[in-house]
Amino acid sequence: MEVMRNMKISTYLVLFIVAFVCIPSLAMAFEPNVVDTNLELSSQGAVDPLPSWNEGSTKIAILSFVANVTNTSNPDYVEPVERIATFDNDGTLWREYPDYVSSRFMLDRVKDMAPEHPLWNETEPFRSILSGKRFASSNFSTIETMQIYVTTSSNLTADEYMSLTRNWLNRSRDTHFGLPYTRCVYKPMLELLSYLQGEGFKTYIVTGADEDFVRAFSDEVYEIPPEQVIGSAFKLQFIENNGSCRLMKLPEILVFDDGQEKAKEIQLNIGRRPIFAYGNSDGDIPMLQFATGGNRQGMGLLNHHDDPIHAYDNGSSVGRLDKGLKMAGKWGWQVVSMKNDWKYIF
Repeated sequence: MEVMRNMKISTYLVLFIVAFVCIPSLAMAFEPNVVDTNLELSSQGAVDPLPSWNEGSTKIAILSFVANVTNTSNPDYVEPVERIATFDNDGTLWREYPDYVSSRFMLDRVKDMAPEHPLWNETEPFRSILSGKRFASSNFSTIETMQIYVTTSSNLTADEYMSLTRNWLNRSRDTHFGLPYTRCVYKPMLELLSYLQGEGFKTYIVTGADEDFVRAFSDEVYEIPPEQVIGSAFKLQFIENNGSCRLMKLPEILVFDDGQEKAKEIQLNIGRRPIFAYGNSDGDIPMLQFATGGNRQGMGLLNHHDDPIHAYDNGSSVGRLDKGLKMAGKWGWQVVSMKNDWKYIF
């Protein structure tokens, strides 16, 4: 009897050990497949692609979207050729307060050109610029702004205009930080561009500024080549002379790339609907709608300038974001808090 009792105890002991080892494994096998991104990154020794972004719903949404559209076994998979991402520039990729950088360029161009135009001293809007009475784009009407744009940016070839732009950027500084404008680029956005490019996305800038102005620095600053920059533009004239030819920017605006024009220009220049669109103002709404209003999943994001120290208050007349905030929930867009979602600005 004692032998039998010992055998039973041994049997129970073996069964207990087997159950202790196997049951948790079986339970894990039937658990839903929930992946902890941070643990996965740690176990694989992978580097966080967005280190300047705080952990939270916005960062998770970006990483999840990219993971889904690049995973061939996911129903939301998108072929690399169709991975188009479009970004606004001012206020989205770089600083735009207290004024658009391209506007600062145009106002300085008026001063540089003034010696050849003495009548400007008596003619508005140039007189106010030269006297210092008006010094920001918000000081001018739309008609005056277009007049300044045409006067300072036409009757040049694209190469001549981009050369003027680069020279101005090399000598000009942001009035608040004292840094070159090309160093006032948002660090989290540079990381996002690099991340998307590394995941097979073709990144475009779709800007309200003159496209040749942005093309002058886009490759160096954003690693976006000039042919992937879409913006405001003039009509061009083909000029042939003694075996050479050039294209001259005529003093006639072809397109002012804002609002609905952004969506139209994307179609005309790219020929594909983007699946990822990022802006910061109401002028970017149609671009985000175009990216997220199709038959397949798209992602739209808006920078909310809610950091009073490093960025402008959206009460400013520059880059207003009112309608976009109200529409974000309905359209499923991510509103990116520059104060809470970003660790750093520059």
